[in-house]
Amino acid sequence: MVRTGGGDAIERALRGVAPGRYEAYEELLRALGEGDVWMLLWYGEAGRPDAQYGNLEVGRFGYAPCVTSAEQLAASGWTRAHQVSPGREIAASLYRERWGLWLNPHQPGGGVGVPWADLRRVAGGLDRLPAGPLRIDEPAVPAEGFYAALAQAAQGTPAVRSLRRGWVWPALGEPYLVIGLDLYEAGPAAVESVRLMMEQALPSAPEGVDVSTVAMSDPYDSVALWLRVRAVPFFDREGAAPPAYGYPQPLR
Repeated sequence: MVRTGGGDAIERALRGVAPGRYEAYEELLRALGEGDVWMLLWYGEAGRPDAQYGNLEVGRFGYAPCVTSAEQLAASGWTRAHQVSPGREIAASLYRERWGLWLNPHQPGGGVGVPWADLRRVAGGLDRLPAGPLRIDEPAVPAEGFYAALAQAAQGTPAVRSLRRGWVWPALGEPYLVIGLDLYEAGPAAVESVRLMMEQALPSAPEGVDVSTVAMSDPYDSVALWLRVRAVPFFDREGAAPPAYGYPQPLR
């Protein structure tokens, strides 16, 4: 089936996007998740398994070009086939290959690119994943009692291999403490045991501090990547004992 959904909301949001206007960019991501895009096919026909999107490279990153309406398609001068698809569906397929989406590249100024990390947010839910660009560092508040409670609870949770910690400043919203969960396996029973572990330790968290978790096994999560490279575990079932006090030094 060929979709013909309008891109008016996307085009309205595009007009507000500018450097540093994170709220306007969030509105674009929201519109993209709710609307359709006209994908430019370099090869094949819409709906055919051999169809291939066009591609372009910007700053050494790959993007698939698209336009946001039938009118923009006509203005682009594109003479090959195209495919109208839900933006959320396209986001879900592209980010897994670490490809971004470039909107209306024919327009003056070259259009707007949406990197694959933001497509992941479109696919997974803007309210579930923090708005970038992110700043990540060591925790900014003392919480030794919370870490000790977590480590004690993790000791009795066999699914947990190790725990790490970081402090995340999203582009929009309040900063929060993140706990990186490195698990031996992620079946339903293991996930439930980890939920109970967090629930048991959360009363010891500093008052007024939001706490989130991230799966260290997620290959697309920038917070998990930072924790893997920069943060020493404060609980490690297989490694050395954690420091008696203070924060672990990040890897250099």
